[in-house]
Amino acid sequence: MQSPDHPKHYCGVFGIYGHPNAAELAYYGLYALQHRGQESAGIVACDGKQFREQKGMGLVPQVFDGADLHKLVGSMAVGHTRYSTTGSSHIRNAQPLTVDCARGQIAVAHNGNLTNAAQLREELEAKGSIFQTTVDSEIILHLLAQPGDPRGESAIISTVRRIEGAFSLVIMTEHELIGVRDPHGFRPLSIGKVGDAWVLSSETCAFDLIHAKFVRDVAPGEVVIINQHGLKSVQAFPAHERRAFCIFEYVYFARPDSNLNGRNVYRTRVEMGRQLAREHPIKADLVIPVPDSGNSAALGYSLESGIPYEMAFVRNHYVGRSFLQPSQLIRDFAVRVKLNLIGDLVRGQRVIIVDDSIVRGTTCKTRVNSLKEAGAKEVHVLVSCPPHMNPCVYGIDFPDRNKLMAANHSLDEIRQYLNADSLHYLSQDGMVKATGLPRTGFCMACYDGDYPVAYDPKLEKNIMERRRARVESLGEALAKEEKQPRLL
Repeated sequence: MQSPDHPKHYCGVFGIYGHPNAAELAYYGLYALQHRGQESAGIVACDGKQFREQKGMGLVPQVFDGADLHKLVGSMAVGHTRYSTTGSSHIRNAQPLTVDCARGQIAVAHNGNLTNAAQLREELEAKGSIFQTTVDSEIILHLLAQPGDPRGESAIISTVRRIEGAFSLVIMTEHELIGVRDPHGFRPLSIGKVGDAWVLSSETCAFDLIHAKFVRDVAPGEVVIINQHGLKSVQAFPAHERRAFCIFEYVYFARPDSNLNGRNVYRTRVEMGRQLAREHPIKADLVIPVPDSGNSAALGYSLESGIPYEMAFVRNHYVGRSFLQPSQLIRDFAVRVKLNLIGDLVRGQRVIIVDDSIVRGTTCKTRVNSLKEAGAKEVHVLVSCPPHMNPCVYGIDFPDRNKLMAANHSLDEIRQYLNADSLHYLSQDGMVKATGLPRTGFCMACYDGDYPVAYDPKLEKNIMERRRARVESLGEALAKEEKQPRLL
């Protein structure tokens, strides 16, 4: 169940080359990346001649069983877990996407969001391309299937130079596994090895599960081509492109046991909590996290401040994606079924509650009210990142700006809405300092409004409206045709 107060993850990608049980290892890799997408999952395997695929809606163990994996024969495989950032929630949009074209069979798994998707799709449709899905990732397949580039560039190089925005890709042909990272490095992608087999993964936590050794990260703008000759690296973009790794990976998205840019996520989150304590010291009796995303930062705040740490909220780990939601019988059921409070721990106490982010504020308000109803004397809300002021156009499901609480209300207005005694956010400088990396290497557009890749929402809207008008016009024409009498 996705909390309405947290953004959806985007996607997880995984690929393996040169292992007799490639599909099985891809399954375990996707299992480790489940946190990045819980809407659909898919694996495509190849034996050097034929592609075999299995895709479905739901969690990884719901989509695959032993019999499914046994059918996915081959020493190569690519896998994907998805949340819908662009395109609707439908089986046809599940990835990896595949095509059989003049260049042979191709499978693509994509993490990110293309900012020029509408323009490219309109251009391709004008040339006769027929799209089967509503996801921007299909554009990549159509570009890869285009006739040879007159400049002599390979299909993959010419394709990645045409797309813009955030993209970490794992691509499989009949004989190669290819990894691509956009020139700004928005999304993570790492290289590992298990025995003689090569592995590509969104996060290093997947390597641990299959006993693969981390080799290195795919560099921003790099294309790695893995085949029988080993791994070949090609830099497809100028080296001077601005680096813009999504800092929210450290705050929320990545698993704590992953390493990003040589930094452990858990340690970074603990340091964010320490930095939060330095910036906002509060006299209190307890520090409690919102599980699980606030655990590390709350621990850091406790360690720095000396205030005891308690797991007063207990998470129900068996809540599925859907369940009976009584509208009136149980107030705030959807929130309370996920986290339950141990009232004895907070009664009569001054409590600091630490969360990683507040987007809309609805869930956080319920947490505060639960604490006060249980008898907490004071409730102070601390957030281990700055206020979200802007939507993300690079693949995170942040809502429109008018739905972001911090973008439309003052700090005190938010505090009053939450019913908190105080509210404090980590500063932008403090967040960056906790990573130990320079600010110039991050995308922080959701905080500071500085978008590394130009994006024109008006142009996107106009193109989408024209396409919608064409679809509606076609529907009306078909309806009229159905009403016409026909000769037998």
